[in-house]
Amino acid sequence: MMGFLIGLLVVVVLVILFIIGQYNGLVSLRNRFKNAFAQIDVQLKRRYDLIPNLVETAKGYMKHERETLEAVIAARSTASSAREQAAANPGDPKSMQALMGAEAGLTGTLGKLFALSEGYPDLKANQNMLQIQEELTTTENKVAFSRQSYNDSVMHYNTKRESFPANIIAGMFNFVEASLFELEEPEARQAPEVKFS
Repeated sequence: MMGFLIGLLVVVVLVILFIIGQYNGLVSLRNRFKNAFAQIDVQLKRRYDLIPNLVETAKGYMKHERETLEAVIAARSTASSAREQAAANPGDPKSMQALMGAEAGLTGTLGKLFALSEGYPDLKANQNMLQIQEELTTTENKVAFSRQSYNDSVMHYNTKRESFPANIIAGMFNFVEASLFELEEPEARQAPEVKFS
């Protein structure tokens, strides 16, 4: 009888250790994708901070394009709000969907601004505009790299969460599926053209 109780106790301890290991693994992966989103967040905030400088620089040259400049500022504001919501709960499907839509809108309006700026040779040669162009290009590349890292982390988390036996622990402790950060429209999959030379 004593051997049976010891054996049962060992089994119970092993099951508890197994549950703890699976739980901690899920927590680690969830924290990893949240950290990866924080890297996107930093780059998006930098991008949004550059846009007012871009608009102010362009405003002096593009006096007749007020509607486009205002659309860029409005799209930036929408994207910034969506970024804040997504940062509060990275991986939440609704927040990520709103962020993806806002980013697509911002990329579209920036593309229009850059297309219109081609008709202003003085603007294309402006040193401040060239510097902003370089910073935006660098930031867009960092956003793309950070998005890839985030999506990789989400994929690892979701795979672990859906795999047996971790899926049992995930269900018990409410580990929900995380959403990828993908661009909705094919034209938004490319960084906006910011070439002024």
